[in-house]
Amino acid sequence: MLPQPTRQQWLQIAHDFLDRAQFPNCIGALDRKHIRVKKPPNSGSRFYNYKQYFSVVLLALVDTNYRFVIVDIRAYGSSSDAHIFRASRMSRWLERNQLDIPQPAPLPGYAGPPAPFVIVGDKVFSLSPHLMRPFPRRGLDDKRRTLNYRLSRARRFVECAFGILSSKRGVLLSAIQLAPENVNTVIKACVVLHNFIRMYEATQDEDALAFTAQDQGEPSQLRRAGSAGLRVRELFSDYFASPAGSFPSPSQQASRGEN
Repeated sequence: MLPQPTRQQWLQIAHDFLDRAQFPNCIGALDRKHIRVKKPPNSGSRFYNYKQYFSVVLLALVDTNYRFVIVDIRAYGSSSDAHIFRASRMSRWLERNQLDIPQPAPLPGYAGPPAPFVIVGDKVFSLSPHLMRPFPRRGLDDKRRTLNYRLSRARRFVECAFGILSSKRGVLLSAIQLAPENVNTVIKACVVLHNFIRMYEATQDEDALAFTAQDQGEPSQLRRAGSAGLRVRELFSDYFASPAGSFPSPSQQASRGEN
């Protein structure tokens, strides 16, 4: 239910994001969910810095069927959300090109250079050639505002996935009262069961409308984005502002069965 993605699976995920979110070359939506865990009694120095609860973070990459593609589950103490991704295995795999991501490909109908396949995330994630976050909200022009809107449409799938997961698995809605060594196992079991249901029992849009993504505030102050990541984001921004990257017409939407 949570296999290592292959290049062909990445291409299928990208095809689905183009079809359902009109965001090409996208291989997943990334976000994190903090899950409260009650501090065990008589836990000694291991949890000395925590009063009553500590947090385990579920960092997840999601496809358009609200399935979890890659997850990283661990306690990060008081680390910021920005640090959580940089400290994760997923970040290391991206940096070391260990995820078998396809080579850059042309954007549909666009004469510009090939674009890398990207993961979309929110303001806390660091910009890189394979990870795209929104432009800062101050001083946006129409082109950059369009990029942010299209990125938000693609990101909503991970927000919906977390909403569906929590609503179906009540253990994640309140503080988990288990031994710390068992918490990760419970969260993994919830993720695997979620994927099983999404794969074999659920329709694509079942329950999803109740968990639409919300636009968030100003970006955090993070380390400076690399020039390669900035160029990739500008490439997508130029594409979405072009006729090739604009939304389909109402007749095209009707032929796809879109609202």
